Amino acid sequence: QGQLAESGGGSVQAGGSLRLSCAYSERRFTTYGMAWFRQLPGQGRERVAAINRWGTSTMYADSVKGQFTISRDNAQSTVYLEMNSLEPEDAAVYYCAASAYGEISSKYEYWGPGTQVTVSS
Repeated sequence: QGQLAESGGGSVQAGGSLRLSCAYSERRFTTYGMAWFRQLPGQGRERVAAINRWGTSTMYADSVKGQFTISRDNAQSTVYLEMNSLEPEDAAVYYCAASAYGEISSKYEYWGPGTQVTVSS
């Protein structure tokens, strides 16, 4: 695929913040729903946040509600995930995903390669 590329991952101390970015290179992705997933060791991928094509609707997993914020700027061809108050339990590989449906979706056909987030106590 190669149409999505995450950046902004890294290592932070507990209580710190990171902002992940997902760049999409094709115009059609401006009409796609977008989401962020994470995969913890020994766990399946968990959808932590999603946003519709307009940026007018968002959803969050209970595990990150009030802690993470998803946003998008189609003019910049980028979706963001702002992560605050990070704790070791948030350490995971974070993936950007896209759905041609355009709304909050249960199906995501396009995936980035992921970016690692580690949190130290």
